[in-house]
Amino acid sequence: MEKKIVIITGASGGFGKEFTKRFIEAGYHVVATVRNEAKKPVVLEGLSPEEAEHVSIALLDVADKESVTGFGRYLLALERVDVLINNAGFAVAGFAEELTDEEYLYQFETNFFGVMRVTNLVLPIMRNQKEGRIINISSISGLIGFPGLSPYASSKYALEGYSESLRLELRESGIDVTLVEPGSFQTNIWSTGTYMSEKAGKDDSPYHELFTNMNKRLQKDQETYGDPKEVADLVVKIAVRKKSPTLRYTVGNGVKLSLLAKKLLPWKAWERIVLNQLRKKE
Repeated sequence: MEKKIVIITGASGGFGKEFTKRFIEAGYHVVATVRNEAKKPVVLEGLSPEEAEHVSIALLDVADKESVTGFGRYLLALERVDVLINNAGFAVAGFAEELTDEEYLYQFETNFFGVMRVTNLVLPIMRNQKEGRIINISSISGLIGFPGLSPYASSKYALEGYSESLRLELRESGIDVTLVEPGSFQTNIWSTGTYMSEKAGKDDSPYHELFTNMNKRLQKDQETYGDPKEVADLVVKIAVRKKSPTLRYTVGNGVKLSLLAKKLLPWKAWERIVLNQLRKKE
């Protein structure tokens, strides 16, 4: 019997590499997409020669329409697509007043429009099969807005709404749509995966103190970030073992407690908690 096929976008990043390894272990053939040739070897790092035989690496920049069109031609050679994991993404950081329209658009091209483009390529294949699973990697930032991350939070909130609507549209087609909403994990999202606005942190910025406190908090909190393997385990469980996955799955230290607090507390109480954490002098 032919191996099942999973497509993983952004496969050279922290979550992407873990997803690739775990799906190989689960018996899948992995189509791992990367933005450029230089990232191809990164996907194979840590894999045995035997494991690497179960990986095909394809070039795909989800923010580039020509690249997406080219990937569409690549998909024609595949007999089937069982799982699509829309994982490619990054964060634009900065304060809303200081960000440009272009910076917001830059964020949305990958985190939102990129997901839509790739999904639309795969849907006809899954519809023809009468089955398939689409797993969109969202974030706790798609449920809770944080200062300094309005482009990222906005793109993830948009992804949440898109995924909810898409799931309802596809329920009669045998295609499941699921959101995975991680908290903070030890990936490159807050280092090489972040675009920092040029104005952020400048001495004359009205947000200079807030920016400084946020950076200190980020450095301190990194010690508590989770292992990406936890997210990979959840994604494989949803794709492979869940008979009928639901829409949303949260994962990470303190995520469920934070969401419960935001839901139950009056807004002003929640607001005080968030801002007090950022005001702390560590």
